[in-house]
Amino acid sequence: MTSIQAFRRALIAGCCALLAGGVTSAAAPQLKVQAPGYYRMMLGEFEITALSDGTNALPVSALLQGVAAPDIGKLLAKSYLAEPVETSFNGFLVNTGSKLVLIDTGAGTSMGPGTGHLLANLQAAGYRPEQVDEVYITHFHGDHIGGLLSGEQRSFPNALIRADSHEAGYWLDAKAMATAPKDVRERSEAAIAQFKPYIAAGQFKTFDSATGGAQGLALVPGIRALDTRGHTPGHTSYLIESAGAKLLVLGDLVHVGAVQFPRPAVGIRFDTDSKAAIAQRAKVFADAAAQGYWIAAAHLSFPGIGHVRRSGAGYNWLPANYGSRF
Repeated sequence: MTSIQAFRRALIAGCCALLAGGVTSAAAPQLKVQAPGYYRMMLGEFEITALSDGTNALPVSALLQGVAAPDIGKLLAKSYLAEPVETSFNGFLVNTGSKLVLIDTGAGTSMGPGTGHLLANLQAAGYRPEQVDEVYITHFHGDHIGGLLSGEQRSFPNALIRADSHEAGYWLDAKAMATAPKDVRERSEAAIAQFKPYIAAGQFKTFDSATGGAQGLALVPGIRALDTRGHTPGHTSYLIESAGAKLLVLGDLVHVGAVQFPRPAVGIRFDTDSKAAIAQRAKVFADAAAQGYWIAAAHLSFPGIGHVRRSGAGYNWLPANYGSRF
């Protein structure tokens, strides 16, 4: 081998090494986004699709009531959590085969960029907003009704919006709200704005869930409204049943699962009537654990669907096992 040939080989080898080194050292950019936020399961003959509206950080020690801050820290640590807790905002889409029903609409633009993604995730899940037949509202806090409008337009142009009459009577009465505390009055004003286009279009209808008793008030075949007032004056949960399977959509009966499952008597500052809200939570947890049916909640870690099992004076949360077979 001549010196020139040796030089050429060395040059080629060096270039290859340099190129290889360049490839391995150039890191791909981090994307830092999740996949589309929907989760699908079958409940008997019904299709349930959990829809993520996004997440926000919740300063739980400033919000939870009836528990000391050090105890909150210990309970969070057991679930490998720390404050502020990244908290999910979930809605639930029910396809009964004859009706497409959405339970809660997310925050829309009312809570910043961390939320407001429910409509996009509904479409990612294969549905269009105009396909929704009915929208059921658990209560009128902004993170449950904010998605009713897209700008000034109705997000669900063909849907009938339904809610408990006690909830509507409380939040939509502008005259009664005139002397309410500022934060309550502001929530009322926001609710009036969200519902106004639907009311004008004749697409808003109330019901009295209390008239359904313990079995709930039938709205469409397979879905009943249960009176669970306490968190708000007309807070409503929705019981979905098909082919012997049951799922209860709780709304805001639980906010911080890591604390309120082991200690159901812990309330939250958002409750209108904390005593009643605690009693409703205790009743629902006990019934769901005894009967073994599914529960779903707006603020449990997405998809927010699972079972509860009694553990001493409290409960364990058993989230749904992921499945792709239908």
